[in-house]
Amino acid sequence: MKKSSVSLTEGPIARLILSFALPILAGQVFQNLYNSVDAIVVGKLVGTTALAAVTSSTDVSHLLIGFFSGLSVGAGVLFSRFFGAEDYESLRDSIHTALTFAVLLGVFMAGLGIALTEPILRLVACPDDVFPEAAGYLRIYLVGILFTSIYNVGSGILRAVGDSRHPFLYVVIASVTNIALDLVFVGWFRLGVNGVAYATIISQFLSMTLVFHRLLRANDVYRVSLRALGIKKEYLREIVRLGFPTAIQMSLVSISNLFVQRYVNAFGSSVMAGVGAAKKIDKFIGLIPQSIALASMTFVSQNVGAEKQERAFRGVRTALGLSLAFVIVPGVLLFAFAKPVSGVFTDDPAALLSASAMLRTMVPFFFFQALNQTFMSASRGFGHSQAVMWLSMSGMIVMRQIFLAISMSVSHSVTNVYFAFPVGWGFSALFVFVYYYFAIRRPYLQKTT
Repeated sequence: MKKSSVSLTEGPIARLILSFALPILAGQVFQNLYNSVDAIVVGKLVGTTALAAVTSSTDVSHLLIGFFSGLSVGAGVLFSRFFGAEDYESLRDSIHTALTFAVLLGVFMAGLGIALTEPILRLVACPDDVFPEAAGYLRIYLVGILFTSIYNVGSGILRAVGDSRHPFLYVVIASVTNIALDLVFVGWFRLGVNGVAYATIISQFLSMTLVFHRLLRANDVYRVSLRALGIKKEYLREIVRLGFPTAIQMSLVSISNLFVQRYVNAFGSSVMAGVGAAKKIDKFIGLIPQSIALASMTFVSQNVGAEKQERAFRGVRTALGLSLAFVIVPGVLLFAFAKPVSGVFTDDPAALLSASAMLRTMVPFFFFQALNQTFMSASRGFGHSQAVMWLSMSGMIVMRQIFLAISMSVSHSVTNVYFAFPVGWGFSALFVFVYYYFAIRRPYLQKTT
């Protein structure tokens, strides 16, 4: 079998980052189709209440999914560093430790999420007409957390060694399966919101199986052996140090979104459906800076491991330029066609009005996402995960909640909820950039001059 690992420590920076980012972006787009197709199918074939049930459950499911995504991102920094330093023994030991930990944690978190489904939905003030369907959907969906946990760590391993192509292929296969099963379970068997949940966990199991099979069969330095699975404390400590801050940050941002959802839920099921649709559309645009940032994080980590810090800093600048350039065109198109794009999810006039208004409010501030994602990932690549966690949480959670508390007390308008999202992006971008410049970039310049 041909080796699929790629070193990012040599060659043209922009081309390397783009060639690495594009499969990540395509894979992320297909992965996000899990929830989005669920929403489209129930919105079109079942109704507005069903769409509200699925979208109101999204932030709850992202709470746990975000945790494992963050863990894999942080652990990927460690994998990339060992790979860049050509310390393959440490790479293999850290990989086996991370996979074992992901299985144990996935089982625990799935059980916890299922047990707390109803209290969490009560916490976000899920309306009574939406509650039964939301609870049923969420319980089934959370069974797949274990599969998501293993997939995220497995795909993180592949990306850390420069292979973003295989995770993309696997998520495409799983997404196509999910779409087909959505139509079968909802359109044919009439299983409603439960049907799309069943389709999702089957697809998640498939993507997990594919990535794990790749790790077992790879003729490369990251090959996994079932006999070697286990936890080595020294590597677990590093995985926790680098991965937990990112995991906690992503989870707490989802918790913040749950409290934002409380404000949304007060405006009824049509607004819930509209805001949910807008958030899903925004998520797709946000994948552009996120994917470039993930590619740059691997680039930075490998070059730090290879002791090429100046090249790592050049990679950050290149990634920022690419991210800003590529987010403009889809932003302009989305602003112009907000209503027809929202119509993919729902035909409800009130929901369409809410979705298009929210999108047009957020689009002019998309550049904040590019700044935020670039400097967060760069800081993580240099090993500063804990500081990024606190700074991002300060912007995305604290400042967003302060804004909502003040603005809603002045005027109880859903428009304030729309503005809360770019407010969070903006403050987080500001905080993380200041830290990156003064705690990482400036000390390096002082040391080398």
